[in-house]
Parts: sequence; structure tokens; C-alpha cells
Amino acid sequence: MNYMEEKQNNKLEEKVMGDIKGGKLKLRSRYIFLAEKLGVGSALTLSILLAVLFFSLALFYLKASDNLIYLSFGSLGFYAFLESFPYLLVVSLIVFIFIAGLIIKKSDLSYKKPFGYLAIGLIVFILAAGSVLAFTNIAEDIEQQSFGPGFGPVGFIFRPFLQNGLDERNGGIAGKVVEVDNGYIIIQTPRGLTKVDLSELETPLKEQLQAGSFIIAIGEKKGDVFEAHSLHVVNENDLPMIRRGVHRRFGLLPPVPGITGTAAFFTNGNPVNQ
Repeated sequence: MNYMEEKQNNKLEEKVMGDIKGGKLKLRSRYIFLAEKLGVGSALTLSILLAVLFFSLALFYLKASDNLIYLSFGSLGFYAFLESFPYLLVVSLIVFIFIAGLIIKKSDLSYKKPFGYLAIGLIVFILAAGSVLAFTNIAEDIEQQSFGPGFGPVGFIFRPFLQNGLDERNGGIAGKVVEVDNGYIIIQTPRGLTKVDLSELETPLKEQLQAGSFIIAIGEKKGDVFEAHSLHVVNENDLPMIRRGVHRRFGLLPPVPGITGTAAFFTNGNPVNQ
């Protein structure tokens, strides 16, 4: 090191020491840096875990509710599909992915590898982990805690995210048939009993309608009556969220013809008395 370099280093050292003594620069302990790093790591981990959980809940919702089944009605069911879509779950998922990406971009991770690769890896991991988590009972347990008798902190947090799966709709309806009569049926829904008017069906029924059947229909709600324009009989296992909602409200006992209404069924759109 020559004389000029040594002189410059001495001046720089004196300037730094002067700034420290004057309060312009503050020394920070290595433990503070470590704590900050751990805090960033914890925030990143929490954001990723929440994104995985919300993606899993979104998959569960689409599979367990009546949402996707409305698409089986074609363009007529699109309004009911949009009405029952889990917007809050999807928005929350996007928010947590954004937060995780922002943390990665602001941390030293983005200096080690291109941010684009990290972002793609993050999304792939969330989708893969959320898909695996969807095969467990975690989402169903959250649903039970959200709407079941053991309502607690978990239910309080997640109920708003799943509530749309059981809410009343203006363009669609799903539930369990308990009464069949001339031109209408009475069904149990997670919200109560609803009369479904069949007089305006645009296509004849292809399945038998009888007490105990689960149905899904599209149409228009008019006051206390739902006017069906198209209706499908479905397996109750295709609507597990609706089925559990009905059972929570009305119990597991099957409908009894003669008590809840007439024992009749519809074939090809025509009522037939038993």
C-alpha cells in the first residue's frame, strides 16, 4: 500500500469514527441483523403456508360445493357459477402469493438467483403443496369447525371464506327433496326449507324426482319460491358441503312420505302418484 492510499484510508476511517461519535452513524449488533433476517424468514414462511392453505381450501370448495356443477347446465348456469364462486378464497390466495413474492424480492434471495425463476418456483410449490393438502381432511375439518356445533377460533377465522358455499343464491339452488307434488317440490337446504316451482322448466326431467333425492337447479328466486328453469338429480356425494349443511340443520333422518308431503315422483316432467 503506497503513501496516498494509506492517507485516504486514514481519512475515511477518521470520517467514519467522526460520524459515529457525532451520532450520524449508529452501530448495530450482529444479533439485530440476525433477528431481522429471522423475522423476514418467518414472514416469508407464514405467507407461503397461508397461500398453500388457501389454495387447498379453494380446491376443496370447488369440489365440495355446488359451484362447478352449475357449469353442467351450459351457458344458462354461468350466472349461478359466478354467484357461487369463492372470490374471497381466491383473492386471499393471490394476496399471500404477492406478499411472499414481495418479501423474496426485497430479501437477499433475489440477489442470488433471478427473481423470475424464484417467482415461478414459488407458484409451482404453492400449487403442488396445496393440491397434496387437498387430499387430506384438513379442509373438511375447517368446514366442520366453521359451521358445526364446536364453533371456535378456527371457525371464526375461516367461516367468512367458506360461507358463500352455503349462502342463498338468486340464480341457483341445491338441496334434498322432502316433498314432491303437482308442479313443485320442497327441498331442504342449509338455510331451511324452500319451495321449488317446476312449472317453468324449459327441458323435461330425465330423472325421477322423489323424496330423498338431491337436486341442483338453475332459475330465478321470486320471493320465497325458487322458479326452476332447468333441474338435475345428482348424487349426494357430488355435493358434500351442501349435504353436510342440510344434515347439520335437519339431522340425518330420511324424509318420511306422508309427513313431509305427498309420496309422488316426476318422470319425464309428468307427475305420477304412488
